[in-house]
Amino acid sequence: MPTASHKLTTSDHSRDAVGLTYVYPVVSRRAGGVSVGINLNPNNACNWRCIYCQVPELKRGGAPEIDLPKLQAELRGFLRELLFGTFMQDCVPEGSRRINDIALSGNGEPTSAREFAQVIELIGQAMAEFGLIGKIKLVLISNGSLMHRGYVQEGLKKMAALNGEVWYKLDSATQEGARLINGTRISVAKAYEHLHMAAALCPTLLQTCVFARDGQPPSEAEQRVYLAFIAQLVKEQVPLKGVLLYGLARPSMQPEAERLAALPIEWLENFAREIEMRGVPAKLSL
Repeated sequence: MPTASHKLTTSDHSRDAVGLTYVYPVVSRRAGGVSVGINLNPNNACNWRCIYCQVPELKRGGAPEIDLPKLQAELRGFLRELLFGTFMQDCVPEGSRRINDIALSGNGEPTSAREFAQVIELIGQAMAEFGLIGKIKLVLISNGSLMHRGYVQEGLKKMAALNGEVWYKLDSATQEGARLINGTRISVAKAYEHLHMAAALCPTLLQTCVFARDGQPPSEAEQRVYLAFIAQLVKEQVPLKGVLLYGLARPSMQPEAERLAALPIEWLENFAREIEMRGVPAKLSL
């Protein structure tokens, strides 16, 4: 466990902060408390390659086989330390000393783990053991590319019963934007279809990262297409809970890092207003 000299901050999302394989704590700037991270991709493999990704030595691929007993032991042990030990006092800034959520994020796409539904089940067991069901959220941060798989849908159904949310990544609503930003050739139609699947199974929000590239914000055309995508969701009554709009807070670990920069707060606030004008709540995180 970290000592008092290892204070967590919103800019430190180290996956090995407590020396565990699957479980890591972060102080979330978006959540405003401690998020208990679940990393199902300790091999640093993802089926996408987002140019703003903070994972070092990122490679293409999926999650390795998950050691479910080890994950369960790590999660139960760390929740016990958070609730009954000195970790909060020693390592978490005052004002953030509460458990906000358990979040499946980590170093790659969590739903690439074939044991995904079993992972959700054991998380639910741990939440029940510590009386956390209904008190904290269970969050899946996903690029949505594998929503069509049966085991993923089974896991989302289990999440919905655990106060779960899906944060579905959509950084661009154009084919070219997805290729340049996320390194994927998934079609806009397929992304829309998978988003519809997710929202039908579990409460879902869009998660959108916006930033300057080569000194320029997203083009007017990119913005128009994204906002039209939001409007279409509203028109077709897809049950979207909102949009989580955020900028760059930590440096990218990808080759494009020097080309990326945070956008001015005024730009982000204006874009959030544009989203809300289409009928969807927008929450802005810097």
